[in-house]
Amino acid sequence: MRSYHIDDLQPEDVARLGRALDARGMKSAMEAMYWLDLPAALLSAEQREHAADCGPHSVGVELGEDWVHAELLVRARNRLRCSCVCYADAAQRAWVMDELDRTLRELDIPV
Repeated sequence: MRSYHIDDLQPEDVARLGRALDARGMKSAMEAMYWLDLPAALLSAEQREHAADCGPHSVGVELGEDWVHAELLVRARNRLRCSCVCYADAAQRAWVMDELDRTLRELDIPV
């Protein structure tokens, strides 16, 4: 699995990040898991075509005791298997990493 992983965080900072993600409505049904929805402008042509049936298209973000981990697999949250589920392209990958980095900066969490 391709991923973006940030470790050596303070547990209290991870807890603060979790609260911020909760407040943004990103919580999934699983404990310590969140959904980061990709903006429509970043979706591939196929993902845009499938948005109504398969979307939203998101990457999973998991919080551990002292780490945060983002999968770089773009999932279709309304369909488990589809050709629109694929690894993030370069623009999507950059956006996911930038979005997590920006959130950590906003929360003044050092990395």
